[in-house]
Amino acid sequence: MEFDGTARVVGPDGPVPFLELFQGREELVVYKHMWYDGAPHQGQCEGCTTTAWHLRDAVHLHARGVSFAVLTTGEWPEVAAYVAFMGYRQPWYSVRDAPEPVGGDMGYLTCYLRDGDRTFLTYATTGRGNERVNGSLGLLDMTPHGRGEAWEDHPAGRPAGREACWSWRTDADGAATWGPTSRPVPQWTRPGAGPVDTLGRRHGHS
Repeated sequence: MEFDGTARVVGPDGPVPFLELFQGREELVVYKHMWYDGAPHQGQCEGCTTTAWHLRDAVHLHARGVSFAVLTTGEWPEVAAYVAFMGYRQPWYSVRDAPEPVGGDMGYLTCYLRDGDRTFLTYATTGRGNERVNGSLGLLDMTPHGRGEAWEDHPAGRPAGREACWSWRTDADGAATWGPTSRPVPQWTRPGAGPVDTLGRRHGHS
């Protein structure tokens, strides 16, 4: 589907046309990260944090002529602070007022194609479709106990599985919980991320 590639997005250098995200390449993959305005870092989307954390380095995409960026609807100052806290190196942009398919619904992996100054949406997926970037799930699938999800068969005597997103948040001791001292799992590796009261959001995961 062709769309207007001159739509503006906001990054560290201010507003730029969406075309710049291709970085001169013909193909582009983006992850659309959900955003809660005004929430502290630990109150941002757990599922999106899981996906973005597994997409921290795109060198293999670049080697195949594909660029990568993260888009979100947050105001740029909030987004910039979050990106700095998480230590992300990938390009992030705010698409707060951008039309679809630059903006629109978040929680999607989306692919675009550039033909000169023409831009096209070529693919989008969400939910379980996002799992293809999560190498941790692939490794868990090979372990004797698997992912520990409710849909999996489990031998007698082993704990029953839980919902798919049960491990997205933990407390400071690594115990999976959605309680008031939980936060998205990767955040515990960030400097200064101590046990603090959180929003404990459970709705809106991707």
